Amino acid sequence: MEKTDTIDFKALEKELQAAVAADEKYQRENAAKFRAVEQKVASYEEFRDIVLASHLKPLERKDKMNIKKTVPWNSLVTSTTAQKGITHEESTDISQKGDCQPETSTDFYRTWRRCLQSGPERYQALLRLGGPSLGHLFRADVGFGLLGELLVTLAENFKPADCAAVLRILLSLSRTGRFGLNLNLLSSPERESCQKLFQKLQGSDVTRPTEEELSHSEQELLRPYSRKDGHEKLLQELAELYQIG
Repeated sequence: MEKTDTIDFKALEKELQAAVAADEKYQRENAAKFRAVEQKVASYEEFRDIVLASHLKPLERKDKMNIKKTVPWNSLVTSTTAQKGITHEESTDISQKGDCQPETSTDFYRTWRRCLQSGPERYQALLRLGGPSLGHLFRADVGFGLLGELLVTLAENFKPADCAAVLRILLSLSRTGRFGLNLNLLSSPERESCQKLFQKLQGSDVTRPTEEELSHSEQELLRPYSRKDGHEKLLQELAELYQIG
């Protein structure tokens, strides 16, 4: 056999491996799409994130050692799992999702659904995250159905002492993508909760936080309302944005 007719087995092997990898990727992403549809994700962004993360594998226990602890945005997760009798191994995935500040709207949505079961837990989680962080997470879109759940949670668990923090959350949410559309999609009970929330806000005395008590992003968010009548101006503008009659 002449030299030009020699089969390059290495090239064939490389080509075969590439074909196998491409097929595995297709099958993996296709399965992820079906899972996303079955989970009824709230937005295309969540659908996309699930597909893009389809190649990730669950961490094994040995991979979860020496993980740096961060300030929890929903610290009630740990106590909740303990009260339900969940073992450490069973709660590892939950605590990992719940103890770290969500980096994407998908992270938030999954923790909101799986780990935060009660209204008070959800309310404290929202306060802990704060308006600017929520606005950043949902800058593209809050997601179908979620805006109503957030408003119901705020209305049912509102405390007068949290008035300033709740106003910052409402302001940040009003600046998210497709806010007007999501507002129009609220159900009747969700609209009633929104009305009740604003009634509570209007009847609350606000203790203006000092600059030291606010993060830099919160200071920037409230800068247009820094005057003495800023609270009244903010509440009036929010009432118009949320279509409160």
